[in-house]
Amino acid sequence: MHPRSDSSLRAGLVGRGIALSRTPAMHEAEARAQGMTGDYRLIDLDERGDIPLADVLAEAEADGLDGLNVTYPYKVEVMALLHDLSPNARAVGAANTVILRGGRRIGHNTDLWGFAESFRRGLPDAATDHVLLLGAGGAGVAVAHALADCGVSRLSILDSDGDRAASLAAQVSRNRPGCAADAVNDAATLFAGKRPNGVVNATPMGMAKLPGTAIDTDLITPDQWVADIVYFPLETQLLASARAKGCRVLSGGGMAVFQAVRAFELFTGRPADPDRMKATFDAFDR
Repeated sequence: MHPRSDSSLRAGLVGRGIALSRTPAMHEAEARAQGMTGDYRLIDLDERGDIPLADVLAEAEADGLDGLNVTYPYKVEVMALLHDLSPNARAVGAANTVILRGGRRIGHNTDLWGFAESFRRGLPDAATDHVLLLGAGGAGVAVAHALADCGVSRLSILDSDGDRAASLAAQVSRNRPGCAADAVNDAATLFAGKRPNGVVNATPMGMAKLPGTAIDTDLITPDQWVADIVYFPLETQLLASARAKGCRVLSGGGMAVFQAVRAFELFTGRPADPDRMKATFDAFDR
């Protein structure tokens, strides 16, 4: 991908309950570091009201934005509003990055690589014989495929919508034949048998606006690892409980950084520095 002729970044993030997002700071700081001007805006529909997603995209195009990142709860809904999809977005069935070029909207999924890269770096040598994935929504579909790419042999999927979990299990089994995916109805029953090596939360539970956990944390034992994709707050109730038990844990920070690295390149045509973007992300905790 070649850099664009101009030296500006014009993008935004659309979602709900995203006031604490670190994504704007990461993109704008990386743009400045590369000698670019950066304008990355938050479009929080909890604050702006019930605006149709189609209107948000049209407004972004009218404002001359390069593209949008898309987060909860719009990663699947946005697919119907796009002209074309990257192979990742098409395989996953969800888009978290939309590039706006010449009147066309191209959907990408940087969540898949973002989670996979975070997992490889943050939980090296983690056992992957059997993993329980919580959530089969827009983020869950990307994380499911990422887990398969990271060597998970069996993936059990639990979602409040059983049909959605079953659909994702079939999709993963079809797209990643090396991973046997199945839908489960109850975590307690699953844990009563041969316990999974790890648990990944890909639901919005744990976000500042949705406190709590998507699983009874009493089920978790110290021999398991636990990962979360939520990063505001960075230490969710799930991770705090798992850490207190002595589990290895992985926060959503890594996925947030690495998906942004890929998105920046899509927006600008310029590779981003992962370490620099991570430093901006980490600065929020100082």
